[in-house]
Amino acid sequence: MNHLINEKSPYLLQHAENPVNWYPWGNEAFERAEKEDLPVFLSIGYSTCHWCHVMAHESFEDEEVAELLNRHYVCIKVDREERPDIDSVYMAACQAVTGAGGWPLTAILAPDQKPFFLGTYIPKHPRYGQTGLLELLQKVHLLWSRDREKLLETGRQITAFLSVPGSKSEEAPDKKILKQAADLFKKQYDSKWGGFGSAPKFPSPHNLLFLLDYSAMESDGRALEMALHTLSAMACGGMNDQIGGGFSRYSTDQKWLVPHFEKMLYDNALLAMSYLQAYRMTGEDMYADTAKRTLDYVLRELTGPGGEFYCGQDADSDGVEGKYYYFTQEEVLDVLGRKDGVEFCRLYDITPEGNFEGRCIPNRIGTGHDPWPSDDARLKKLYGYRLGRVSLHRDDKVILSWNGWMILALAKAAQITGDSRYRDAAIHACQFIKQYMTDSRGRLYLRWRKGEAATPGQLDDYAVFGLALIDLYRTTYEPQYLEDAMFFARQMTELFEDKKNGGYYLTASDAEALIARPKETYDGAIPSGNSAAAVLLVQLAQYTCDVLWQEARERQIRYLAGSIQEYPAGHSFGLLALIKVLYPARELVCVSADSGLPEALRHYLLENNPIDLSVILKTKENKARLEKALPYVKDYPIPDKGAMYYLCRNGVCMAPVEDISKLQ
Repeated sequence: MNHLINEKSPYLLQHAENPVNWYPWGNEAFERAEKEDLPVFLSIGYSTCHWCHVMAHESFEDEEVAELLNRHYVCIKVDREERPDIDSVYMAACQAVTGAGGWPLTAILAPDQKPFFLGTYIPKHPRYGQTGLLELLQKVHLLWSRDREKLLETGRQITAFLSVPGSKSEEAPDKKILKQAADLFKKQYDSKWGGFGSAPKFPSPHNLLFLLDYSAMESDGRALEMALHTLSAMACGGMNDQIGGGFSRYSTDQKWLVPHFEKMLYDNALLAMSYLQAYRMTGEDMYADTAKRTLDYVLRELTGPGGEFYCGQDADSDGVEGKYYYFTQEEVLDVLGRKDGVEFCRLYDITPEGNFEGRCIPNRIGTGHDPWPSDDARLKKLYGYRLGRVSLHRDDKVILSWNGWMILALAKAAQITGDSRYRDAAIHACQFIKQYMTDSRGRLYLRWRKGEAATPGQLDDYAVFGLALIDLYRTTYEPQYLEDAMFFARQMTELFEDKKNGGYYLTASDAEALIARPKETYDGAIPSGNSAAAVLLVQLAQYTCDVLWQEARERQIRYLAGSIQEYPAGHSFGLLALIKVLYPARELVCVSADSGLPEALRHYLLENNPIDLSVILKTKENKARLEKALPYVKDYPIPDKGAMYYLCRNGVCMAPVEDISKLQ
């Protein structure tokens, strides 16, 4: 009997009809393993994972494999997006044992959850020297029956390695760390195609955000050039959906032409932020246009009825990766007619011979031409035609931290472009989280789907949602968002901080106990919770001037500075926190007799887009609430008419002025 049928996870439900007797992670499975004296076969993946589908079709839908698994193992399926804590523990074990990781993640455990075998994708039969799954399962069964102590000892050793607490290595932040990271990126930079290293190429937008901010603070033209070239190259490539907007997961080649076609919410949020920052710094419309197309894709295809954002879209349709996105010259001419069709084919590299294995991925690599406008009727025709194909699977889970990244991107888009659609979308998503993903105590849930919130929130949920709330304050100047950011940040410090060794654990102090309690600082596909927490604490300290947040900021900054010494370039989002404390910041308090942001200030922020300025707005309407959230603003009187501006920089305050232009 398969036990997944009542689960909410799309990934688990994809396996609910397998002949394998899957269980979700929980006591029932481990109690059965203990009672029947069986090892546990653990498989971790996610619903838009191409190789997860391959292993499922090859093995988990196969009667021969299922018979072996059902007879000799208790089998557990985990959605890594619903349980990042479980994934983190066993991925760390896999990387420690094999030197590599990825999904699907395959582990075999004793009933006490200690792993003694770890790997990733395993073919059914041996291939190119790799052990096949059937062979592995039979071998482990024999060892479990005849030489179990050897397996159990391996499990104890792996668990002991995972359980060793990181030494308390704190450092005072230093600009040398930033330079080391920038220099490493310069060595890895691909000057021809953009990006860093060789194929496959990941966008890693937080690396670009670091280079953009670093270039501004150090006037480093090379860092700026690398970031802008990479952003421009990705925008022209096949990794960027030239027809419908939005970016795929990564590029399999050097020049960003052939992507792994799955689209993930977090990638598109962080990439939109990178393009917006590039536009903020350069004023070049291409960057703003790419950000808008990316966000519009999310609003159109990954947004639920309550304003919530879904996880992503699959790479496969009709069992073929990328088929949904390919075009032939004949198709384009049929849809657009000869004149417009020929122009599209010329601009977007649609040729009779194809640009990838006889097929065409629309791209603008090397053309030097601008794309057709996103609202062009011809582009909409092609988009409509493509919608008629076999639809892509959409993972409609709502992951709180990923929604936080998208709220952050939308809020920044509203600030930088002035488009109220993005502000409204950010507000609606925030309201959804507060209504449906927050319990009666104000604790966050990690996941929501089809009316059910589940899994206690983890570090990333609190840290990233806090960042999103602060940027919603920057967008609306409603004090409620600052109050909420402080509320969730307090929970974060109470539930997740490692008071002894520094930093923050991934899971709360009262969460389910696993064989290890992970603490992550590396900024991989998504910035780590520790990096996000550092940026959040820096911003709270700046906005509140409260000793509580200043001390929390100092602890986390020193912890991060110590943790990232060996490989600073692997902690680029954490480096953004260091930039904010190592370079002078400016705080502006605007006190206005009128409601809303003064037009002069609004114009200044749109025109100048300052990256080092925090703004607080005090009016008659928000006076009581703002003074409750930020007691020090009581000392700023509201004028009888107009506005007064109070600017402080690096701990030094200027004389107040009525005309903002005098502060420039």
